Amino acid sequence: MHSWAGPMRQTKRYGLMVQVGLAISISAILPNEPSAAASDDVLQTSAAQSALSPLPPPVVLPPSKVMLGERLFHDPVLSGREKLSCSVCHDLKAGGTIRLPRTIGYDGQIHAFNAPTIFNVGSNYRLGWRGKFTSLIVQNEAVLNDRGLMAANWPRLLSRLGDDPEYLASFRKVYGAPPTRETVLDALVTFQMSLATPNAPFDRFLLGDKAALNPTEKEGYRLFIDYGCVSCHQGANIGGNMFQIFGVFAQPGAAEVAVNSHLDERLQASDGDGSVFRVPSLRNVEVTAPYFHDGSAETLQEAIAVMGRSQLGRELPQSDIDSLQAFLTSLTGEYNGKRLSAIADETDR
Repeated sequence: MHSWAGPMRQTKRYGLMVQVGLAISISAILPNEPSAAASDDVLQTSAAQSALSPLPPPVVLPPSKVMLGERLFHDPVLSGREKLSCSVCHDLKAGGTIRLPRTIGYDGQIHAFNAPTIFNVGSNYRLGWRGKFTSLIVQNEAVLNDRGLMAANWPRLLSRLGDDPEYLASFRKVYGAPPTRETVLDALVTFQMSLATPNAPFDRFLLGDKAALNPTEKEGYRLFIDYGCVSCHQGANIGGNMFQIFGVFAQPGAAEVAVNSHLDERLQASDGDGSVFRVPSLRNVEVTAPYFHDGSAETLQEAIAVMGRSQLGRELPQSDIDSLQAFLTSLTGEYNGKRLSAIADETDR
């Protein structure tokens, strides 16, 4: 294990230097005023499109596994005292997260970080705020076993599931055997892989529908390119796959993370640099407030302004903030045929 751990850390740090240098270079060459409005054709065929792509259609998954995983995801049977479920921190009716700066776990412990959305998690190569996992299976098991999160252990959990006639019958039907560590994780991950939100207006625009975005959203997209946001928020998930320093040009003004000593170090380790985080996906960002690793920004406008100061070294004009917010709302996709913003509105009422 030690033979590759050191080189991997060096590679990641080198990658961070490249990414930070890219962000600085882009900021340095940007004009004082963003460029003139680009045509739809230019926006759709710009170089930025090589960095951004529509969310692919949802993967076809076995319905029986998805249903079993969904039940497990919402069932507190997975936690040590049967009081917490995965959905406590990842509410599908609230954008796949919850509207708290930081989540509250086992024994009322306040977690170190804001809960990332569970939607489109299958499109992220790096997982969690520290990006320590590249496997949903490994991450799910770490969360289940963490004494500050779910505080479960496999013998007790498998005994509970095996003693439940409905679960026992379901596992026998789906997997041909009583529940095991492997099949529990497989069902959970299969359900999480199903949580894709395609058909956002921006996706339709990239696919050629010029009317999918209104003029303000198109202006926001142009600014997103001109300001260099696309250098970090890229790919089908518009983020989620690289590391970056939070506070390249200025401190964000966010409170320091008070890391809970009870949380598993595998979930919070950062190679000694507390300012480095996984760049989050911006998909469905309209409905995932509060923002940042510590939930310190309550509104999307506030988050955009902070990003301008901390990552670009600029005070963004209010008009640009408004346009960027409009563009970001175009990244809200659909789940089960309904736009996530509509689901969130129904929940709030």
